[in-house]
Amino acid sequence: MAVRIKFENSCDIGVYASLTNSYCLVASGGGESFFSTFAAELEHHIPVVHAFIGGCRIIGAQIVGNKHGLLVPSITTDQELQHLRDSLPDTVVIQRIEERHSALGNVIACNDYVGLIHPNLDKESEDIIADVLQIEVFRHTIDHSVLTGSHCVLSNHGCLLPPFVSVQDMQEAASLLQVPVAAGTVNRGQECLGGGMVVNDWCAFVGADTTSMEISQIENIFRLGEQGNPERITTDMRNDLIAGYTRINS
Repeated sequence: MAVRIKFENSCDIGVYASLTNSYCLVASGGGESFFSTFAAELEHHIPVVHAFIGGCRIIGAQIVGNKHGLLVPSITTDQELQHLRDSLPDTVVIQRIEERHSALGNVIACNDYVGLIHPNLDKESEDIIADVLQIEVFRHTIDHSVLTGSHCVLSNHGCLLPPFVSVQDMQEAASLLQVPVAAGTVNRGQECLGGGMVVNDWCAFVGADTTSMEISQIENIFRLGEQGNPERITTDMRNDLIAGYTRINS
């Protein structure tokens, strides 16, 4: 399911939180209700942890991770890094990365298997991303935008892209990611999807301005209404996707 939420007076909740299948990081501050909403939905499944990055609260824009690992920018202090290592599961590899495109959450979109990255990231950064997150990496733009993390929201079940993306580009993304892809918005038409929501394989949190129609699209593409093991790999969905594109192109 998708849960509406605000950070103080902001609906850009993806800027202040990061959600994966093995942990959730939430910016310190913003009122207790922001943290408690995440905790109420997630704490029986994964740890929900307060965090700062470089003394800032915009952690969702600064970091990127999945169930295997977490990458943080060079501005992350030793104390903040140690707090993350103390708080997250031992199976999660946490690494600080030196990269001139330091807002990692804006330039990388990934799930537990594959990722799209800013075309101009350093080759060393690409190798670290692939190694720490254990994913296959593709340099890719969303239409003509290099901010893949801002304009693409991705889980193991699906991918949401903004409406300005062409059908051809959506099909290309689906081919790379091997999950169903759909177009949608958040917060009454906001196309910066990564700033307005976070998602994992069984739950999503969206800005409080998100409409019922937008939530319906989000729940459909990420298959949030389905029951079952959150870690289940969506082989059947991938086969359905390939079959669907075969019918379209035949």
